[in-house]
Amino acid sequence: MSKSTVLVVDDDEGVLDSLRMTLETAGFAVQTYGSGTALLDGGGAPSGDCLLLDLNLPDLNGLEVQARLKDGRHDLPVIMITGKGDVRSAVSAMQLGAVDFIQKPLSGDTVLESVERALLRGKKTSSTARAERPLPSGFARLTSREREVLEQLVAGQSNKSIAFDLGISPRTVEIHRARVMEKLQARNLAHLVRIALTAGIGT
Repeated sequence: MSKSTVLVVDDDEGVLDSLRMTLETAGFAVQTYGSGTALLDGGGAPSGDCLLLDLNLPDLNGLEVQARLKDGRHDLPVIMITGKGDVRSAVSAMQLGAVDFIQKPLSGDTVLESVERALLRGKKTSSTARAERPLPSGFARLTSREREVLEQLVAGQSNKSIAFDLGISPRTVEIHRARVMEKLQARNLAHLVRIALTAGIGT
């Protein structure tokens, strides 16, 4: 059985080396690129099964690379690598069709889990994948305030910004956020965003 090939685009050689080691140790074939231009310069569709794409690249940023792939009708599952303050851009990436986003500093386990999900998603059409993911029943249990907090989180707002907009304290936002995560059974912020977008929140 042939190995799945993961393409990795990041301008940091240390990150590329770390991701290569993590992925190859897990049995994947890996191709690395130092820029979005290097990935796209091949002319045709990038040859691989999954793409780990850094958002903050020095030439074309991750969203621009993703948009070009989409314009070229390339169905490569994309995982966006972001910094901690890039939730809004990560949401934009998912609205463009990215299957996931992961935040730096990167955890090997998180990377591998995300790649496995992306490869599984790549074997299905997006409509089929969406239809097969039932919405968590916890949506019906969200209070109106928790729903407001969720909408602002998906919009990329910080706890402090949400607190200011809603006229509550940052600590109260943290409590609402924790309850939303619990009710929707979200493992982390990326998972919460995926759940919300699937439900049509933030789209």
